[in-house]
Amino acid sequence: MAEIVPAIIAKDFDDLKNKVKLVEPCVKTVQLDIMDGIFVLNKTWPFAASTAQGKPSLRDLDTLETGLFLEAHLMVVEPEKTASEWAASPVKRIIFHWEALGDFKSQISNIAQVVYGSGKQLGVALNPETPLEVLDHFVGKIDFVLLMSVNPGSAGQKMIENVIHKVAALRQKYPDVKIEVDGGINFENAKRLAQAGADFLAVGSTIFESENNIETINKLKQTLATD
Repeated sequence: MAEIVPAIIAKDFDDLKNKVKLVEPCVKTVQLDIMDGIFVLNKTWPFAASTAQGKPSLRDLDTLETGLFLEAHLMVVEPEKTASEWAASPVKRIIFHWEALGDFKSQISNIAQVVYGSGKQLGVALNPETPLEVLDHFVGKIDFVLLMSVNPGSAGQKMIENVIHKVAALRQKYPDVKIEVDGGINFENAKRLAQAGADFLAVGSTIFESENNIETINKLKQTLATD
């Protein structure tokens, strides 16, 4: 059964901590949506809360008390410049965008060396319009593929239906790769994505805009478990 992964868009570190605590009782993993206001229009922690010059600090994460597995979805430009800082943080899985690297082939090996050298997992995210063929050059160097089912950068969008076929095609082409889908996931489409081959479903608005986060997560799990 696919795993539900709450996707946290946090305006500051207190917001991040609060949302982690809200979902902690019933999930194993949370995704931190990191937006720099350049690769995508919106900003989240640590960019939204940073007043310092240069890249923001991730040291707040060292104070986050949780037993959850943390993954960072980096919707930022030049992720290679902050790979070492994320690798040194409590985050266990680091996901960067293929579209964010100009000279991808020369950077992927460097990023993989940094991330794997810290004992972390490495994933690559693809925007909806990016073809699966780009993975052919490096899929053996990563643990994980995240398929965006909306255009990245804002919550509450409707899922692009074609991603279901994209998941199925990726599963057929690379049977062993772990697949996460992110964007517009709800009670109506979660099971179809899982049936297509998704291992993880990153869910934001459906959970955090509901009146009862725990109840919503449990209902999503029940949806995935039904025949």
